[in-house]
Amino acid sequence: MKPLREPAFARLWIAAFFSETAEWMLQIALPVFVFQATGSAATTAMSIVLGLLPAVLLSPVAGVIADRWNRRLVLCVVCAGQAFVALPLLFVASGGPVFVVYGVMAAQAGLASLFEPARNALVPELVAPGELIGANGLMSINGSVARLAGGWAGGLLLGFGGLGWVVVAYLGVLVIGSALLARPFRSAAAPVAAGPHEPVLRAWLDGLREIGREGRLRLAGVVVVLTSLAQGMFLVLFVVFVLDILDGTEGDVGLLRGVQALGGLAAGFAVATVARKVAPAALLGWGGLALGLLSAVIWNLPALTVSLPLGVFIGLFGLVGAPGVLAGSGLLSLVQTAASPERSGRVLSTVFAGTAGFTALGALLTGGLVNVLGAGVLLNVQAGLHTVSALIVLGVSASGRLRRDVISAVPRSG
Repeated sequence: MKPLREPAFARLWIAAFFSETAEWMLQIALPVFVFQATGSAATTAMSIVLGLLPAVLLSPVAGVIADRWNRRLVLCVVCAGQAFVALPLLFVASGGPVFVVYGVMAAQAGLASLFEPARNALVPELVAPGELIGANGLMSINGSVARLAGGWAGGLLLGFGGLGWVVVAYLGVLVIGSALLARPFRSAAAPVAAGPHEPVLRAWLDGLREIGREGRLRLAGVVVVLTSLAQGMFLVLFVVFVLDILDGTEGDVGLLRGVQALGGLAAGFAVATVARKVAPAALLGWGGLALGLLSAVIWNLPALTVSLPLGVFIGLFGLVGAPGVLAGSGLLSLVQTAASPERSGRVLSTVFAGTAGFTALGALLTGGLVNVLGAGVLLNVQAGLHTVSALIVLGVSASGRLRRDVISAVPRSG
């Protein structure tokens, strides 16, 4: 837990918790609200796609902003902006048209595309190089607790009080996050400029070329494509799985998404302590393999037995959060250690744009195919994509091509 001794990182860590908690509240509530209002998996998929595309379109701007502007200030403004653009949801909650939700999801995604590169590029400025994997582990703990709190809150508030209650709670949480980021970080290093007169497109392409030059970044790109397709499928199929296959409720959707934080919390703690010396590629490969195999078990259990209590799935979804955090921490650390500091914002924004784009593609394909192939087939494809991605990483690692990554990723004592 050494990174938390740095006051600037500790404050960023707390602010990120509130931001992610708010994000999870809407991630749970809005797809369920759309599915209930329309009764269509395809429409639900379209709402998810519209909430992801802005991240792809704004990737060049987001990366340059993260490299050129004060990253702490960017995070503060984004939190305040997300609260503002969520206000139209109060109109929807009082009987307004559902299509307003799509616009809000798109605006939220656009702002989130500015937040993620700036936050993850800021972390290496606030901690020593040897503590980077541990710091990412702490951020994973944050994300797990935020998923637990935000997921449960989003589902339960929607079920008991409606969308209006979700929005009010969301606004309150974001205000706290923005306030924590308002004061400057004294210990943060000055951001490395991308060049004050360099055009945005040229600056972004410079970061894109770095991905093509660096083998570890190319491998990360392959992982992003496969796992993001799987995530897009999951976003649509999970709602169908809980509401239709398990015959659950809105609260169950929030509970089962949120409970993944329990396993994620344990895994994040392990990454921040004992596993902080493990190479990023090893975390990514073995974590992804466990995620794919455990997902396959969860999706196929209802077909293998007549009936299982919800508690069994609560336990399994709790377990699946652990390998997800291991793989996510490994991927983020791999990108952070491979990218040069002056281009890290642009590289990260490209990775996040790829994640959003292929997640949108996975959701769109799933919305169109679920009535043709059935949810069961697509759920197994989703688990298979995680498994294939992990096997590629482990195969490349075993070939010795990432030996330089393994050596450079091990923190030096002192």
